[in-house]
Amino acid sequence: MILDLDASLIEIHSENKEGTAANFKHGFGFHPVFCFADTTGEALGVMLRPGNATANDAADLLTVLDTGIDQLPAEVAAGHRTGDDAGMVGRAVVARSDSAGCSAGFVDGCRDRNIGFQIVARRKTAVSAAVTAANDDTDRWVVALCADGSIEELGDDQPVAMVAEVTDLVDLSAWPKGTRLIIRREPLHPGAQQSLLPDLEYRFWGHYTDLDGDLATLDRQMRAHAHVEDHIGRLKESGLMRFPFADLAANQAWLQVVCWAADLVRWFQLLCLQGPLAKALPKRLRWQLWHSPARIVRTARRDIVRILDGWPTARDLLSAYQQIAAFT
Repeated sequence: MILDLDASLIEIHSENKEGTAANFKHGFGFHPVFCFADTTGEALGVMLRPGNATANDAADLLTVLDTGIDQLPAEVAAGHRTGDDAGMVGRAVVARSDSAGCSAGFVDGCRDRNIGFQIVARRKTAVSAAVTAANDDTDRWVVALCADGSIEELGDDQPVAMVAEVTDLVDLSAWPKGTRLIIRREPLHPGAQQSLLPDLEYRFWGHYTDLDGDLATLDRQMRAHAHVEDHIGRLKESGLMRFPFADLAANQAWLQVVCWAADLVRWFQLLCLQGPLAKALPKRLRWQLWHSPARIVRTARRDIVRILDGWPTARDLLSAYQQIAAFT
């Protein structure tokens, strides 16, 4: 079970709303932090914070992580609360975060909860030195995996992405026992942001983890943290950008309702839709499904769905109704 944590700035164009503040991007509003289930994309936990709240607040990240754990089935959540014995764990849980989670407070909190971690590495002198040393050691690097798990093919003009472990080249004594540092290098393309080391040929990116496994698989799993942007995008299309109340408690309730609505839509997609609509954003669903010109006629103890002739998603609608009927 993989849980993704991330925060997002929400612009508010009114200073009369309780709990808002200026943010580091010279905007104004809220800065909520979320916890998502990677498999389904549902929001398991959320905390509404002022715009000046820091993204790397370990206490906030752990609070949202605990809320997410509480939403999991009992057999999955067992052993993953503060102070639980490791022998209680029935299913492994991993917390993924960008560099906001790169702090001793957060990773130690994960270890206290028997939760594994994968955290994007920040740029530091020691890390950059390790990357420089590893870059000259060709025996360290293995070919990275694509998002679908296939091995990247060697290119004629450009080298493929590679992965290496540099745990032995950095001092990780301040990190929990068993922590590893894995580095990914990929060909530098125009416009790419260089994170760990300035280089004319490669872009370097890395993460800390306490998980076992081969380098390429762990790198592929960490890169999937990018899914969190899609999850937040669904919330933003479902009302996250609009906080209609002046009272903080009312806006917190609004945020909760937005998450519930987005989760219901997500489960509807997973259970009842196929093809592109199963991954579509709410805006597309709104225009192709929710706004479809149709009627439900109940007669002779039957439900008949009448859809406008020639409607392009008629088959998808009928298939969804058949799936719902099968469940009920």
